[in-house]
Amino acid sequence: MIEIALLAFAILIILLTLGVPLPFCFGAALMVMTLVGEATMRGMMVWGASQLTNPVLLAIPLFVFAGTLMSVSGIAGSLLKFVNVFVGRIRGGLGVVASVSCAIIGAISGSGLTGIAAIGPLLIPEMERKGYPRAYATALIANSSILGLLIPPSVTMIVYGWVTDTSILASFLATLGPGLLIMFNFAMVNMVMSRNFDLILDEPLSMGQMIRDAGSRTVHAFPALLMPVIILGGIYGGIMTPTEAAAIAVIYALPVGFMIYRGLTWKTLLESGKESATAVGAILIMILFSLMLSQIYVMESIPQALVDMIFEITDNKFVLLLLVNLLLFCIGMVVNDITAIILTAPLLLPLMQALGVTPIQFAAIMGVNTAMGGVTPPYASILYLGARIGKVKFTEVVKPAMILILFGYIPVVILVSAWPDLSEYLPRLFGY
Repeated sequence: MIEIALLAFAILIILLTLGVPLPFCFGAALMVMTLVGEATMRGMMVWGASQLTNPVLLAIPLFVFAGTLMSVSGIAGSLLKFVNVFVGRIRGGLGVVASVSCAIIGAISGSGLTGIAAIGPLLIPEMERKGYPRAYATALIANSSILGLLIPPSVTMIVYGWVTDTSILASFLATLGPGLLIMFNFAMVNMVMSRNFDLILDEPLSMGQMIRDAGSRTVHAFPALLMPVIILGGIYGGIMTPTEAAAIAVIYALPVGFMIYRGLTWKTLLESGKESATAVGAILIMILFSLMLSQIYVMESIPQALVDMIFEITDNKFVLLLLVNLLLFCIGMVVNDITAIILTAPLLLPLMQALGVTPIQFAAIMGVNTAMGGVTPPYASILYLGARIGKVKFTEVVKPAMILILFGYIPVVILVSAWPDLSEYLPRLFGY
């Protein structure tokens, strides 16, 4: 049966690489498994539909809608101005603004696409005006946008917690440390690379003027800054579930966008609803088919067979962790993060537990690897979107993006696997 499962998986990867729509890719793999296994397509459809009624999944469309509202409401622009007042006059400071702003937006929306969609149109032209190459500015913001998949609340960690029966709050906390470390690395890489650019810096301000600017922008950004405080404080304080926090995020974004920042109108609200509904429909269809395929794998005892097969090759923990990271990285290059998690987490979790890796640490391993796939070709959905928003050729964005991944991201991938406390310290602190 392991050979049939590998054949189905190979068919899935080939079709994905060829650009076939996701439901057809999973449908072909499902067909192979149902023809030779005991499960029937009808039975799996009924089971899959019942799984989609889980209240946990309601957080996904709500966070997607909240992120879309934030993009058009003026909240993102206010956050950008707030961060810029502190580092905008330092050489390379505007690049630091990009990384920090995307991290803050990630703490609100839970999505990797929101950062580039909200920050890109505002910051890319400004960075070019200040002397940054447009392709580099696009690559930096696109890479920083993946922080939305790691800084909680994260849609991918909601899905991971759901499919592995791991605490969602613990999964959130597991990726927070790696996410912040990646943000710091991107900022440092940017400071080094900025030495090669002919940058135009703002005139330095007197201490009094800087204090006045910081005060006025803090007041203006306060409603936007309050949003992540309410969401994260409610979740970690035990006041709200992630689903309830997502609903609060939507409710909060409406009056702030309409009455305070005034970027939200009835027309943009309707457009945001349509855009979110389209995105959520695609996500849920993808979840349905990938969940069905992973469940068939579990029913056929493929995870245990995979564990036995791998341990026949080697029982060295670090070699196995390296192989798992390479596998997740390769999968992330051809499918999106949610699909990768639903498809591989149930398969690999027994192997990780056999190696002594806890589900919480594995959440971080899954998170950082699948997030990296969003900016790594051929999939690279966030990088493609960034190239469109930045109005540059995709080939021009790839080189600076790969430099950021090599020096800013890969070290964190290694640390997450080799140093459990990077992902487990905060969950332990909160009692998980």
